[in-house]
Amino acid sequence: MRRAVVLFTGDLRLHDHPPLRAALAAADEVVPLFVLDPAVARAGFDAPGRRAFLADCLADLDAGLRDRGGRLVVRAGDPAAEVCAVAAECDATEVHVAAADSGFGQRREDRLRAALTAAGRRLHVHDTVVTAVPPGALTPQGSDHFAVFTPYFRHWSQQRLRDTLPAPRAVRVPEPVRSADLPARGAGPAAGGEGAARRRLSAWLRDGLGSYDTGQDDLAGDATSRLSAHLHFGTLSPVETVHRARAAGGPGADAFVRQLCWRDFNRQLLAARTAVSAADYRGRQDRWRTGRTAEADAEAWREGRTGYPVVDAAMRQLRAEGWMHNRGRLLVASFLTKTLYVDWRVGARYFLDQLVDGDIANNQLNWQWVAGTGTDTRPNRVLNPMLQARRHDPEGAYVRRWVPELAGVQGGAVHEPWKLPAGERKGYPAPMVELSDARDRFRQARGLD
Repeated sequence: MRRAVVLFTGDLRLHDHPPLRAALAAADEVVPLFVLDPAVARAGFDAPGRRAFLADCLADLDAGLRDRGGRLVVRAGDPAAEVCAVAAECDATEVHVAAADSGFGQRREDRLRAALTAAGRRLHVHDTVVTAVPPGALTPQGSDHFAVFTPYFRHWSQQRLRDTLPAPRAVRVPEPVRSADLPARGAGPAAGGEGAARRRLSAWLRDGLGSYDTGQDDLAGDATSRLSAHLHFGTLSPVETVHRARAAGGPGADAFVRQLCWRDFNRQLLAARTAVSAADYRGRQDRWRTGRTAEADAEAWREGRTGYPVVDAAMRQLRAEGWMHNRGRLLVASFLTKTLYVDWRVGARYFLDQLVDGDIANNQLNWQWVAGTGTDTRPNRVLNPMLQARRHDPEGAYVRRWVPELAGVQGGAVHEPWKLPAGERKGYPAPMVELSDARDRFRQARGLD
């Protein structure tokens, strides 16, 4: 009886799952395994919203496997040790897993390979599971990665993606392998799992994709896909998502696929330079503000009390939903790093504490892009919150949705509450900094004057 183990990581689905399909082709029985790694909690990457979403994903994955005659095996502990223990229990000769791109994931993969090799077992690592195009597959002359998005997108768009794999019809799991209980859900605003992901993708392609090119930056319209958490946890295949969007066609599909490419772009950056999860990509040596005043400013930013309503609305949405509109992410990151001149790592850490879709590659590299320490070809650009508000929330509907103190203020006047009588502001704070003063401070710190 040939047996294999499939280690699920950021790929919690049955559709289009190359490691699972390869294991089923090579073995008579397969153990679908997920390991709850305590190192994730110790590193502070298990925000409550993500724990709840993960519990949904695992419950849905287990249900899907049971529909096919199998089950999900759950263990807790060091992944290398637990995989080896499961492989020994069922006498599996090989283990299949999706390729990792972060330093954390690569170290886990290395430990797993070494432990399995010592036990006389083989590790098979599969790409195009968590990305559409593998990190490292596209490289410019003289470098191991692309540092500018546009040429990467051009090459990425020319790649022929592999065909999508169907979900298996049957999965036979050896009975003796023990499993811990599935984790309890707890509180969380978003519903996880492959079933929810596939329903949302189908609805988005039908109802939202067509206007994405013109509506993606409309804060009040909320016209984005909201698929980011599903892509992060792998309940959706990026390969399948690109295929289906391209099949739908049109300018909206083109704009959406471009955003999916950004996800692969950041992952190839992180895979090539794992240190940029914490270190500046450009090595700028910025003299970020520190001390009590800077921390007080950062705390006001976290609480959504900067005095700039569009910034505060986005920060309050983040705390309430564990998600933020992409345009909001750009403007609050610019406000923290360039208007307040606080280290991007402060903001990136808070986002990881709050976001259900908190992803090291996308989160850290997007923060660096905005902060000017990453791959932005215009590192000193500053997003003016007032211009952003007028452009992307002209009637103030987004602000009124998330800043209840200003819910009674009509139209665009909501973006300038300091011009209103105190009674109409209902305790909403005055701006914490003058934009002109902040711009001068930033330019001086960057040596632009």
